[in-house]
Amino acid sequence: MPGLDNYRALLARIDEMCRATAERFHEEIVCRPGCDSCCRHLSIFAVEAAALTQALRELPVEQAQEIRSAAAQAAADGPCPLLKGGLCLLYRARPIICRTHGLPLLLIREGAKGVDFCPENFRGLTSIPGNAVLDLERLNEALATINALYLRSFPGPERLTLAQALLADSD
Repeated sequence: MPGLDNYRALLARIDEMCRATAERFHEEIVCRPGCDSCCRHLSIFAVEAAALTQALRELPVEQAQEIRSAAAQAAADGPCPLLKGGLCLLYRARPIICRTHGLPLLLIREGAKGVDFCPENFRGLTSIPGNAVLDLERLNEALATINALYLRSFPGPERLTLAQALLADSD
């Protein structure tokens, strides 16, 4: 799909950072298939929705229809419509928030910086080195910029729910 080059480049960088952290802390990170309590129905940027739509189009018809059916029935505050049996049905095209969830993220809450991660991870550590922490603010700024560039060529809403993204081309 046109317009996704910048997004794919960002994904490659994020995936490399996540892979390096996961390898370095493989004993402390317990995220695994079936560990899905963080998999919620959320909103994503339009550029991420376009990547999901493209991945959905590449699936066999029956599989794509199963995903669209789940999306049509998804509750706004419920589990992710891509979740089935504890696994993501479009894992390779999952949004950035899904790729980074559970890993140490530097974020700002009420004006103070802090590191957050899944409470199941890093239980044996008293500290996490700074080079293993993803700066969520910088990551979100990059994603927002890429989304703005995408929307210049493909106008539409800035954000969509996962269900909206999955149903966008089902007409």
